[in-house]
Amino acid sequence: MDFDVAYSLENAQQFWDELDDIVSAHCETQTFIDQALKSYLAFTSSFTEYLVSEYDWAKCAYKLLDSPLFTKHRHYVRRRMIGRLRKEILTPRLHLVALILLYDGRGTQKTFEMMLEEGLFIRLMDLVQKTRDEDRMLWRSLIELLYEMSRIQRLRREDLEAIDDEFISYLFGLVEEDPEDPNDPYHYPVIRILLVLNEQYMVSAHAPRSNPADPPGAPTNKVIKILCFHGSTYKTFGENIILLLNRESETCLQLLILKLLFLLFTTSATYEYFYTNDLRVLVDVMIRNLLDLPDESEPLRHTYLRVLYPLLEHTQLRRPPHYKRDEVLKLLECLSGVRSNHFQPVDQTTMRLVSRCSNVPWLKSTPTENVQPENPAHRALGMSLAHHGQSSVSLMEVASKSEKPGVITPSRKLGTGGADINDNSNGNGVEIAGEA
Repeated sequence: MDFDVAYSLENAQQFWDELDDIVSAHCETQTFIDQALKSYLAFTSSFTEYLVSEYDWAKCAYKLLDSPLFTKHRHYVRRRMIGRLRKEILTPRLHLVALILLYDGRGTQKTFEMMLEEGLFIRLMDLVQKTRDEDRMLWRSLIELLYEMSRIQRLRREDLEAIDDEFISYLFGLVEEDPEDPNDPYHYPVIRILLVLNEQYMVSAHAPRSNPADPPGAPTNKVIKILCFHGSTYKTFGENIILLLNRESETCLQLLILKLLFLLFTTSATYEYFYTNDLRVLVDVMIRNLLDLPDESEPLRHTYLRVLYPLLEHTQLRRPPHYKRDEVLKLLECLSGVRSNHFQPVDQTTMRLVSRCSNVPWLKSTPTENVQPENPAHRALGMSLAHHGQSSVSLMEVASKSEKPGVITPSRKLGTGGADINDNSNGNGVEIAGEA
């Protein structure tokens, strides 16, 4: 099709038929490929009345991705789309380019790696800030693309340093707004960006310098910085990540949430960032999830326990009345194998982490209480932890834990997959605070 000729359409079927003709063009040279891509973008951007829903836009993107134009010339077309993303200013074309790269990258990680190499992290960050009021569907595509590109690889130091306080505050501010989408009451896409950026900062803090010219020290974690100075302004974010942890079945996203919680509970300025009732919900969720994890889920269990200790030690839960004290003690006894044959022999890391939690002052038995026998394994390993210290090893261990997207957390109760999110109990008689 020669788009230089005036063209009109009478219905949606004609639009899709003509689009099929464009992407089916026989192209053997780069010049012909460029002409076909130009026609594809020009045609779609001129007839956006046929692209009403997100499904329509996705269908349009897959018309190219499934066509011979793309399948025979993947590398070249990717390069051209990356170049388009860098300089495109027309909203319809930008939307389509973003979707093509998003869907292609989900199937081929190399696409996201190429985008990072070409410096598109900063470009996407800028677009996310500028396009929301202009076109919400475009904005959602861009924020998804930014998340996916940042999730699968380590960001460069210059990318992390380009993130300013304004951008992080902008994202936190979006979470505080009333949700427009009834299917997304928690601003999930925005929260995921904040979680993955926090993970990037954590990894960067313990990674060796790849460039000797880089200044010493890691870039400042802007996510934690903003919550340190302005946490009282962004309380909804805290509420939402706990609710998401309660409902999340993907291991990778549970880990992202736990990593942020770990930093918040080990940074003195954010010890009491959360509302007390939200912390009680978190205790219930952690009890349920820890009891539900099968024996083979050691890395996730270890991460939960590394978060549980500062949660109990540093937050307002340390003050009376002590919430679910007996249930927490029963959990720790169960995990250490003292009172249950439910678990296989306990690994040393779990034993050490359980002992650390057990040493929280308000969990220790008082002289008037019945004292449970000490686990001999704990004494043999010499487990102890200073009450006001935080091991840098723990920080590195938490930062290093990861899982592929789409992997569902195993469950004792269900046999496979995640916990039953419609069940408000933990399967062991523990009710979730604040839930009907």
